[in-house]
Amino acid sequence: MLSPCTRRISSPLLASLSHSRFHSHQREYRGSPLAPRLPPPPLRCFRGSPPPAAAAGAVATMAAPVGEMVWVPVLEEGVFRFDASEEARSAAGPSLSFVEPRRREEPREGGDRPAVVPACEVAGNVQKVVIKLPSGTSFYGTGEASGPLERTGKRVFTWNTDAWGFGPGTTSLYQSHPWVLAVLPDGKAFGVLADTTRRCEIDLRQECTIKFSAPSAYPIITFGPYNSPAEVTMSLSHAIGTVAMPPKWSLGYHQCRWSYDSSEKVLKVVRTFREKGIPCDVIWMDIDYMDGFRCFTFDGNRFPDPKSMADDLHSTGCKSIWMLDPGIKKEKGYFVYDSGSETDVWIKKADGSPFIGEVWPGDCVFPDFTCERTRTWWASLVRDFVSNGVDGIWNDMNEPAVFKTTTKTMPESNIHRGDADIGGVQNHSYYHNVYGMLMARSTYEGMVMASTDKRPFVLTRAGFIGSQRYAATWTGDNLSNWEHMHMSLPMVLQLGLSGQPLSGPDIGGFAGNATPKLFGRWMGVGALFPFSRGHSETGSIDHEPWSFGEECEEVCRLALLRRYRLLPHIYTLFYLSHKKGAPVAAPLFFADSQDPGLRKIETSFLLGPLLICASTSPDKGAHECAHKLPKGVWSRFDFGDSHPDLPVMYLQGGAILPVGRPIKHVGEASLDDDLSLIVSLDENGKAEGVLFEDAGDGYGFTQGNYLLTYYVAQVHSSVVSVKVLKTEGSWNRPKRNLNISILLGGGAMISSHGVDGEELHITMPSGSEVSSLVATSELELKKRLEMISPIPDIDEPSGQEGAELSKIPIDLKSGDWLLKVVPWIGGRIISMTHLPTDSQWLHSRIEINGYEEYSGTEYRSAGCTEEYKVVRRYLEQSGEEESICLEGDIGGGLVLQRHISILKDNPKIVQINSSIQARSVGAGSGGFSRLVCLRVHPTFTLLHPTEVVVAFTAINGSKQEFSPESGEVTLEGDLRPNGEWMLVDKCVGVSLVNTFDPSQVSKCLVHWGTGDLNMELWSEERPVSKDTPLTICHQYELRQTC
Repeated sequence: MLSPCTRRISSPLLASLSHSRFHSHQREYRGSPLAPRLPPPPLRCFRGSPPPAAAAGAVATMAAPVGEMVWVPVLEEGVFRFDASEEARSAAGPSLSFVEPRRREEPREGGDRPAVVPACEVAGNVQKVVIKLPSGTSFYGTGEASGPLERTGKRVFTWNTDAWGFGPGTTSLYQSHPWVLAVLPDGKAFGVLADTTRRCEIDLRQECTIKFSAPSAYPIITFGPYNSPAEVTMSLSHAIGTVAMPPKWSLGYHQCRWSYDSSEKVLKVVRTFREKGIPCDVIWMDIDYMDGFRCFTFDGNRFPDPKSMADDLHSTGCKSIWMLDPGIKKEKGYFVYDSGSETDVWIKKADGSPFIGEVWPGDCVFPDFTCERTRTWWASLVRDFVSNGVDGIWNDMNEPAVFKTTTKTMPESNIHRGDADIGGVQNHSYYHNVYGMLMARSTYEGMVMASTDKRPFVLTRAGFIGSQRYAATWTGDNLSNWEHMHMSLPMVLQLGLSGQPLSGPDIGGFAGNATPKLFGRWMGVGALFPFSRGHSETGSIDHEPWSFGEECEEVCRLALLRRYRLLPHIYTLFYLSHKKGAPVAAPLFFADSQDPGLRKIETSFLLGPLLICASTSPDKGAHECAHKLPKGVWSRFDFGDSHPDLPVMYLQGGAILPVGRPIKHVGEASLDDDLSLIVSLDENGKAEGVLFEDAGDGYGFTQGNYLLTYYVAQVHSSVVSVKVLKTEGSWNRPKRNLNISILLGGGAMISSHGVDGEELHITMPSGSEVSSLVATSELELKKRLEMISPIPDIDEPSGQEGAELSKIPIDLKSGDWLLKVVPWIGGRIISMTHLPTDSQWLHSRIEINGYEEYSGTEYRSAGCTEEYKVVRRYLEQSGEEESICLEGDIGGGLVLQRHISILKDNPKIVQINSSIQARSVGAGSGGFSRLVCLRVHPTFTLLHPTEVVVAFTAINGSKQEFSPESGEVTLEGDLRPNGEWMLVDKCVGVSLVNTFDPSQVSKCLVHWGTGDLNMELWSEERPVSKDTPLTICHQYELRQTC
C-alpha cells in the first residue's frame, strides 16, 4: 500500500540524473478504443515542493503565491500524476486522451519519485502550471503546430480551428495536443501532458520553461526523464494508445482533388496513373459527389452508381475514400436529418433547441458525438454507406467548422449531453477539442460494423491527443509555396512526437497553384512521408503528377516508385509503431539526442535507420546541400534513381533494410516476389534488421497469422554472412529469392543472390578494391546528375499592384513631420522626426522595430518582414496629401494594407490607416480566413527614460499612469484608454499623443524596454472575409504638456 508522504523535493537534479528505463511494466497498454471505464479508486497523494527555479519564475509573473502540487505514481515506472490539490484531483474530469482512463486514476506500486515537481497557481477558474528545466533543454511536440521543429520561444493555444491559409505564426490549428517533449542537455528526455480538453495555452517563450494555462482543474502527467526521446514517446503510447494498424493499401500513394466531379473523371484519372506507370493506390471523393452536400447521399447525375464505379476501381487495384462532414442539412424528408431528429442526436443551444449553423448544405444541425446514442446512430449510417463499395472515409470540417461566424465554430454556450464516463453534460467549451476525435471514433466503429475482415481507414482533420487510435490525419489546408513545403516536414515530425505517426501534408499545396519545381520537389519528399497524398482545391490548376510537364512527371514517377520499393520497410515501421508506440518518421536527433547540433535540423528525418535528406530551397537540390549526419556510419545509396530534385538517402551503419520490387499498386505485390536486403555494416562489421509480413488487411495478425523475421549480418575473415536470426508468427516462410546488397560507401555496393531463409556468404573486396568501387560510383553519380536537367521552374506573376522599389527608404515630408518608410522589410516606418522640435520618436533599425504591424497575437507574426509593394504614392507638391499606400502579402489569401499620410488639413498629425483584407481566401473555408489579429507595434525611443510615463483616461473614467517600473501592462475592457493615450516626457514638457477609435481596438499593451517603449493597439482576433476586414485607423500628434 502507498502511504502518505509530505517530504519535500528540493531539486530536480536533472543534469546528474541517471534514471534507468522501466523493466517491470513492459506490458503494451494499447487496449481497446471501447475499453470499459471504471470509477477511480481512492488516491493517496504525495506532496512535493516545486523546484526552486520554477517557483521563483512563477512567483515573478503571477499575482498569487504558487502552491505545491500533490502527486502519485501512475501507469508505469517514471510516470507521475500531479494535481493542484487533492480537491482539484477530485474535481478533474475524466481523461479522453488515455486509452484506458482508469489507469490515470489508479496509483501503482513503486518506490520511484518524480525528478521534477511542477509549480502551480490557481487564479479564479484558471489553473497555471510552470515546469522549469535545465539550461540547454530543447522543446518539441505541441502536436499539430506550424513553424519550426524546435519550439522554444513559441506559444500554442489548443483550440481546434479551421485555419485555411495558416502561416508559421498561427497559434491554433485543426488539432489539439497539450503535450511537450523536452530533450535535456545530456540527451535524456522528459514528457509533459496537460490532460485537459479545454482551451489550453502552452507557453514555451521563456527558455527552458514549460507553462500551461487552462480553465478548471486538470492533472499534469509527466513521463521520465528516460534515457532517450524514443522511450518517452513509447511511454506516452502506453497512456494514450498506439496507432491503429493501417491496411497496407493505405500506405500507398493517394490522389485527391476538390473535386473530381463525376465517375467518368475519377476513372479517367486512375487510368492515366496506370497508363503512365505512376504508382497510386487510392483516389478520393470530396463533397461534390454528394446530392446537394447531403452526407450519405450520391449525386444521381454525376455519380449514378457508386458501387459500379468502386468495382471498376477495384479491378484496376485502386481503392476509393469518400468524405463525410458533421454538418447535416436541416431538411425534413432527408433521411439522415429525420432519423437523427427522431433519435434526438443533435447538439443543443442553451435554451434546449437544436443548434443550427451554416456549412456547405446551408442550415445544418450537428450530431452530438459525446453521446453513445449518437455514436451508435452515426456508426449505423457509416455501416450502410460502406456497402456502396466505400474503402475509407474522410472526416472533414469537424473542428466543428461553421460558416459566417467570427469564431469559425459554434457558440461555446451550446450544450452537449455527454456520457457520464467522458464528462457528462457540459457546454461546448469542454468538448470542442475532442469533437473531431469522437466523430472519427464513431466513423471507425461504423467501418468495423461494416466488415470485421477489413481494417478501417479514416482520415480526420480535427483531432485530440489519442486520435491515432481511430484515424490518420493531414496537416490541413496548406498553401502552394516553398514556405509551406518546408513547414510540412516539421509538422509531420511534431505529430509523430505527439503520438500520431500516420500523417502527411497536401503534397503540392492545397490552395494556390504550384510551379513545376515546387510540385516535383514536394513530391520527392512527400512520397516518403508516413501518409502520402496529393490534394488541391477547386479553382486551382490541375495538380496531378503529369500536370507540370515531362520533367516533373518523371520526378514524381521516380519518387513514388521509391516509396513502393520501400513499402516493406514502411509497413514494418507501422507494425512496430502499433505494437510499441515508436514514431514512424522521427527527427534526426533521435539518432543521437546528445548532439545539440542535430536538434534544429528540419530538412532531414529518419524512417527507422533510413535517413532522408531533402532540400526545401528552390535554388539547390538535395545533392547540393551540406547535410549534417549523426555520428557513426551512414552510407548513401539509391535505386539507380538519383535526381537533382529528389532527396538523398542514407542507411545507418548496423542496419538491414528490406525492400521490394517496383510496383504500381500494393495489390501487384506477392509474398513470392523476390526480396532485397540492403546491408550497411557498422564499425564492428555487424548489422541487423526486421521485416513484418501479413495479409495486409484484416486482423489475422492479432491471432499470430504473420511472419516477423529478424535478419543479421556479420563479417568474419572478410566474408559477410547474412542469415535469419529468429522469427515470430505462425506463417511459413515464402519460397522466394533473396537479393543482398552490401553498401561500401559513396553509393558503391556489392551484391549477391540466394534463397530467403538460407545463410548467404559474400566475400568482401580488399581495401584497394573498395576505394576503386567507391571512386567509380561517385564519378557515375556525378555524371548522372550532370546529365539530368532539374525541373524547370515557371514563377507565377505576383498579381500585386505596383512595382518593386529600390532599396532606398521613401520619405514622407509635410507640415511638422518627416517619415522614412522601407517597403522591402515589412513596410515599416524607421524614422518619425518632429521637425519643429527636431526630435526623432522611433527606436529602429532598418530590419527591426520602428513602426511595424503584425497579423497575429504572436510577436513578429506575419506582416512585419514581408516585402511590401507601393499601391499608391501622393506628393504634397502635386496638391495631394503627402501619403503612401503599401500592401504586403501575409499568406492565406490575405494582405496587410497600410495607408500612411500627413494630413493635408492638419499637418501636425500623422495618420496610419491599416487593415487586414481577404483577397483570395478559398471557398473551402466558407470565404473566411484563418484567425488573425491586427497588432500595431510601434517602438518609441525614450530620450529621458527616468522622466517618462504613459498617461490616459480609461473608458471607465479612471485616470491611469504607468512608469517604466510598471513593466508590461495589458489593458482590456473598460480599462482601455478612452480613445487617446500619450507618452509624456516630463523633462522637455511634450507628449506624443496617440488617438484611435476604441471600437476598433480590443486591447492595448504597454511594454517598457531599456530606453524604449511599445504602445500597442490590438484589434479583435477573428477570421476576415472580403466583406469583413480588420481595421485600425489611428493618429500621432506632438503636444506641449501643461
